[in-house]
Amino acid sequence: MLFHVTMNVELPHDLPENDVAEILQREKAYSQDLQQIGKWRHIWRIAGQYANISIFDVADNDELHQLLCGLPLFKFMDIQVTPLLRHPSAVRADDS
Repeated sequence: MLFHVTMNVELPHDLPENDVAEILQREKAYSQDLQQIGKWRHIWRIAGQYANISIFDVADNDELHQLLCGLPLFKFMDIQVTPLLRHPSAVRADDS
């Protein structure tokens, strides 16, 4: 199943810089691992915001939930999830 996920990050202003750097390092490694195995298909930064739009390709809602909960930044995110379906007028046969 494909999901469109918008993630807005709001780090606390009093979070120590060392903690921020460590969380961001773990977040990058985790997200790149998911990209390499094909679960996190696309990621785009939203200009002017600390946010991204992503496409996940997972088995079901439960798998998506587990992956999102595993994000080191999860507790600092406002996440919006939209399930996607192939449109009947789509020309392309794949989901790339």
